[in-house]
Amino acid sequence: MLDLARLRALHAVSVHGTVGAAATALGYTPSAVSQQIAKLERETRTTLLERRGRGVALTEEALHLASTARELMAIVERAETELEERRGVPAGRLTIAAFASAARGLLPSVLADLARRHPSLDTRMTEVDPHLSIDLVAKGAVDMAVVHDWDIAPLPTPPGVEQAVIGDDLCDLVVPHDHRLAGRAAVRREELKSERWITQPPGLVCHEWLVRTLREAGCEPDIAHQAEENPTLVALVAAGLGVALIPRLGRGPVPSGAVTVPLTPVPVRRLYALWRTGASRRPAIAETVRTLQSHWAP
Repeated sequence: MLDLARLRALHAVSVHGTVGAAATALGYTPSAVSQQIAKLERETRTTLLERRGRGVALTEEALHLASTARELMAIVERAETELEERRGVPAGRLTIAAFASAARGLLPSVLADLARRHPSLDTRMTEVDPHLSIDLVAKGAVDMAVVHDWDIAPLPTPPGVEQAVIGDDLCDLVVPHDHRLAGRAAVRREELKSERWITQPPGLVCHEWLVRTLREAGCEPDIAHQAEENPTLVALVAAGLGVALIPRLGRGPVPSGAVTVPLTPVPVRRLYALWRTGASRRPAIAETVRTLQSHWAP
């Protein structure tokens, strides 16, 4: 009889690509995941992981077994959903993937509220980029994701994944305190052609939105500095190194060396909660969505 926990570990490695990333998603140590895989190899008398440089790769047999593991976990999820639904209260483990500013500015109060009101519910959060977390939900690697999209860069939702709107996050232009635009009541996008920009790296939603928006306004952005975390972007602006477009969620206090200026039209990103259709009846999902919405403060 194959052990479900070991199959879950193999499936996590197949989804996340590395033992370390799988361990983070499961809430284990990398050593614990490696031990689970090693035990599964002994049980099946099959080599499942092969060394590839500094990482590992799944063998063909492991890929087939991981596919079966995904089917088994879907069956277990249905059983757990039915049991939780019969009890009528949120319970069991709920894994959530959230992008950085939501993990910092929204999830702490939500998770604390859920823990206080529903002690039988064990929530586990992992910080993940929105583009990646959608796939993790679809593949069953996490139960729910908090994601965002922008007005001109919507995120596609695959079949079998449900969504609910959490709220709209407004964005401001952040400039050095002595900048020519500081103190303005509003700034049009066309006025930003000559600016040096500080933004997130290519491939992230905020970067792609900035590039597309400025190009539509008739200018190619001069990107001087890149960083993933919004507080880092704000610190670079405060040092006088450029301007940035920063969402309000999780931004924190703006330091004395920088000020915010409204853009017109106002850039907006919309936050969503995503989960698999098969888990829609689970009380933990419905309650977490309600709590996310109730804690939203635009």
